[in-house]
Amino acid sequence: MTLKNDPKDAYGLILNAIDEGVYGPGDRLVESDLADRFGVSRTPVREALQRLETEAMLSRDGRSLIVASLEHNQIAEFYEVRSQLEGLAAALAAKHASDEEIRVLFGMIEADRKIVNEPRLLSRANRRFHTQIHLASRNRYLVRQLEMVHRSMALLTETSLAAAGRGMQSLDEHQAIVEAISKRQPEEADAAVRHHLSLAFETRLRIDASA
Repeated sequence: MTLKNDPKDAYGLILNAIDEGVYGPGDRLVESDLADRFGVSRTPVREALQRLETEAMLSRDGRSLIVASLEHNQIAEFYEVRSQLEGLAAALAAKHASDEEIRVLFGMIEADRKIVNEPRLLSRANRRFHTQIHLASRNRYLVRQLEMVHRSMALLTETSLAAAGRGMQSLDEHQAIVEAISKRQPEEADAAVRHHLSLAFETRLRIDASA
């Protein structure tokens, strides 16, 4: 049974809508509209909006709250932090991941090759893949920090996986990451992730430059 007056529920509903692209960067969020849409009272919606603003998922446009967007420097900062944390997660996964988890990771890559020409689906699958590596790190504090970082991905206007050829290239990079994890090579796993995210950032810059 859903507790409609639970502010965490309203928070999760709004956050999921942003993550799914229902609301994108620049979209205005209206308290009464959200309450009607999700079938919750306005009080938990108000509290959820305040929390999302504090977390920089929303920003102010006059008196209105809108879904935030990342500027050039913020995108660079995002990739820098993500590279550091993701690299550490992969290195730890190379030490701690079970054989079963590694087989799951390889299986995810094979499944994702079937949707390589569907950027939105591939983007969601990409997040699931990286989350699986986070969990395999066996470090709850790192996982928590990466959840916050990955949340900010919803503020990017377009997935870099939509660029020509980037989807298959990204999956090949995923393959290299998991191979390093499977061989229990922490430094190689770290380097593979950093290379992967460097190319993703480069693709992002090209997309923004051509916009």
